[in-house]
Amino acid sequence: MSLTISVPDKPLNILVTKTLTLPEVSVEDEAMIREAAGPGASLTIVDNPREGIEHAAMADVVLGITPKSLFRAAPNLKWVHATASGVDMFMYEEFVESNVVLTGEKGLVGGHLADTAFGLLLALTRRIKTAIELGPDGWTLENREEMRFSEIELEGLTMGIVGFGGTGRHLARRALAFGMTVRAVDAFPVEPSDGVEVVEGMDVLDEVIGISDVLAVGLPLTNETRGMCNDDFFSTMKPTAIFLNVTRGEIIDGPSLERALQNGTIGGAALDVAPVEPLPADSPLWGFKNCVMTPHTAGASQHRGRRNLERFCRNLVAVRTGGALEGVVDKQAGF
Repeated sequence: MSLTISVPDKPLNILVTKTLTLPEVSVEDEAMIREAAGPGASLTIVDNPREGIEHAAMADVVLGITPKSLFRAAPNLKWVHATASGVDMFMYEEFVESNVVLTGEKGLVGGHLADTAFGLLLALTRRIKTAIELGPDGWTLENREEMRFSEIELEGLTMGIVGFGGTGRHLARRALAFGMTVRAVDAFPVEPSDGVEVVEGMDVLDEVIGISDVLAVGLPLTNETRGMCNDDFFSTMKPTAIFLNVTRGEIIDGPSLERALQNGTIGGAALDVAPVEPLPADSPLWGFKNCVMTPHTAGASQHRGRRNLERFCRNLVAVRTGGALEGVVDKQAGF
């Protein structure tokens, strides 16, 4: 999806709100933004969106996030560049129905998420989770034998990928390197890549779920995807299959996943996201040996902030020159 926007014939007024993925703006970063924005541009940098409210009235552009309070204080806003891979926090009615263009990390995020996904997957398949938890007791004959006799390798297994965006593509690339076969489905026509010859439609979703040894869900959170991983979803999986999700936890129906693990409906779950975050200490998910989790940390990378900042600057140039913006979000679709 490409798009151009028009801004008033005057120097741009840019508001930057720091976020978890853009915690600091260095002198070098500031200089890069000013150069891309052109002569006379105004740049205001605040520590969080709340502090941005008092500066929002004149803003043409926001780099960061725009909660309702900030959006309502920015009547001249034309464009927001998000510093978040998931954009569900922007999908309130006022913003969606406005003419404000939303761009972000779409297509940039994926590699580090896929790294964590495979770390979690290997923690289950190679019993690394078990070994770490056992500590010195892992060396007893009984425990060593239990781990050795239950370890599996990924070579020759099938990974199904539901949602072939940035994360899905990087998952496919890594799966191919591990000698896996990959099948991918997506609700929209997308180009194949990274070991996937054809990205199939959602009409074969149940088939792909049913044949997958590892089922990776890389969907954005929308009204259609919320809670879609439910009892019916898990019952379609192989009883030995591992469910993998490092994107959006609300896609999972929590009680359904608990039942699937408890009843042996699926073989395991590898998660960086949870149905409710933070996951309560009394959640049954903590107690399953075949469930491994990290606390929504897969999005971190030493390269992430810089990649997105460079895209923002390319988009600033595009705004001034009438070029197409990168990473445009379809607000109606929600991603």
